[in-house]
Amino acid sequence: MEVTEIQNYLPHRYPFLMVDRVLELEVQKRIVAIKNITINEPIFQGHFPVTPVFPGVLIVEALAQASGILAFKSLERSPEDGYIYYLAGTDKTKFKRSVVPGDQLRLEVEIINLRNHWMKSSGKAYVDDKLVCSSMLTCAEHRVS
Repeated sequence: MEVTEIQNYLPHRYPFLMVDRVLELEVQKRIVAIKNITINEPIFQGHFPVTPVFPGVLIVEALAQASGILAFKSLERSPEDGYIYYLAGTDKTKFKRSVVPGDQLRLEVEIINLRNHWMKSSGKAYVDDKLVCSSMLTCAEHRVS
């Protein structure tokens, strides 16, 4: 899935769209996506200018956005239908190493529990096959129209 199709499922836009490509998607099971980290990210102007580090909270956001795509596809819904998925909670979030410009985040999200209006999933982010972050994510559906 290329970024233009991703934008059909996520309301986020630059600079807050955190999924650049979907590599694998198994409906009602899992998603594997990519977020490229570049020095051009606006966040690096202040975090931190001398030693840029991608914020952990944005890694979790990237996992949540991948989770949102998985929820939309698994429940056969889209924002055009008047739905949106919000990050409703995180548990057991751990950061193992820093993410810096030039890294490519591999986002892997697996469904633990899928219901009609929410989804619980396990998210892991890797750089070069090294775990950088893990988190349990809860996404909740909201009807906007």
